[in-house]
Amino acid sequence: MHSLLNINSSTAINYLPIAIQLIFVIGFIGTMLALSAITGPKRKTKDKLETFASGIEHHGDARSPMAVKYFLIAILFVLFDVEVIFFYPYAVNFRTFAADPTMAWKTFMAVLMFVGFFVIGFVYVIKKGALKWED
Repeated sequence: MHSLLNINSSTAINYLPIAIQLIFVIGFIGTMLALSAITGPKRKTKDKLETFASGIEHHGDARSPMAVKYFLIAILFVLFDVEVIFFYPYAVNFRTFAADPTMAWKTFMAVLMFVGFFVIGFVYVIKKGALKWED
């Protein structure tokens, strides 16, 4: 039996409810932005036009150079922090690996290689003095 609306096929008619919702949402957002711009207060004072930074008085230029060490340490933190994420699949599947001794040793060696590469990288970073903050 052939029907006009086949649920399994990917036709344009199947996306009609999504398109209608999308048009409705865009129209609603546009309407709310226009209404708030039209009906909202418009008192521009010196205090309102000033940049707000958590209530702290700003001084100096925001474009002053910043130490590269800050960014270097942030990138190294992310690098060595993300390393921990890769241990999760190994920990979750540990019992599966333990059931097969050959697989257990292969995965254990892979994890040791992974940790070894990061230890070598960490030693390299320390030897280069990348974590020393003194200028």
